Amino acid sequence: MKIDFTKRLTNEEAVYLIKNAPLLELAKLASDKKLELHPEKLTTFIVDRNINYTNVCWVDCKFCAFYRHKKDDDSYVLKFDEIDKKIDELLAIGGTQILFQGGVHPNLKIDYYEDLVSHINTKYPQITIHGFSSIEIDFIARVSRISKKEVLQRLQAKGLSSVPGAGAEILSDRVRDIIAPKKLDSKEWLQVHEDAHSIGMKTTATMMFGTVETDEEIVKHFEYIRDLQDKTGGFRAFIMWSFQGENTELLKEHPEIKPQSSNRYLRLLAVARLYLDNFQNLQSSWVTQGSYIGQMALKFGANDLGSTMMEENVVKAAGAANRMNQDEMIRLIKDIGEIPAKRDTAYNILERF
Repeated sequence: MKIDFTKRLTNEEAVYLIKNAPLLELAKLASDKKLELHPEKLTTFIVDRNINYTNVCWVDCKFCAFYRHKKDDDSYVLKFDEIDKKIDELLAIGGTQILFQGGVHPNLKIDYYEDLVSHINTKYPQITIHGFSSIEIDFIARVSRISKKEVLQRLQAKGLSSVPGAGAEILSDRVRDIIAPKKLDSKEWLQVHEDAHSIGMKTTATMMFGTVETDEEIVKHFEYIRDLQDKTGGFRAFIMWSFQGENTELLKEHPEIKPQSSNRYLRLLAVARLYLDNFQNLQSSWVTQGSYIGQMALKFGANDLGSTMMEENVVKAAGAANRMNQDEMIRLIKDIGEIPAKRDTAYNILERF
């Protein structure tokens, strides 16, 4: 297939590239596209902390090893002073953001979340709260008997800055019915993000690949978020990672699912950079891929190393325990001839190295 890369990629062309393009050719194409968008060769990262305010969840996603039921001995809901301690530790190392997510707790309504966000925003106004996935927003709305948009508006008024893309997995209802049958469907995930964008709240888009999806479904996922970005311009970044199967029900039910190779990750990342022509930022998923493939991703279209991730519990529970600090990120970025820069949630540059 002859592809004109001066024009927007079609779905058929993207599938062809995933299946057939030589890996190094994809690297060159994705690097050229990245350079068009980021001619200064700045590679960014953020110092933040994941805070999982609860591990109680009724959704029972088969790919998740983190969740617990309310009656389990090791279930928890963090007290405000426990959250404060985690934020104090983050501030001590120069952090600027908390990625705030939990399970979908069946008993927590909008007033709990308003109190929580207000408490953090009042005590730590210098910290950006990037929090609550679409499934959390959706369930808060249902259990509180209000609309999803009202949930977002009320939390925004208390200090919520932006919403992460977690919960997208693959935006294919066929796939979702297999891996997370209780989770909101593709259309509802997109609607939460469109609602957020409509009130001036930015979000990120994500994708978890490597379960039971096809290449065509991956590209359809790309199409959904590209179309919404055309409509709203509300996505700040795209982040993609591979399914981590250890300790999950999904792997027990589908032992044919195999770990995704580095080749596969880099191939999909490069095609994402080419297809998602309206996304300024693509993050490298070093948390699931390891630091050196995370570095290699910068040659396949990624312009951001994401978070130093002072704390991470969800992926760790499924067997991935990679860690990186600011100094190592700076070293890896310089090692490939790019300029490291610390950023905030909105991708404003705070410091160059």
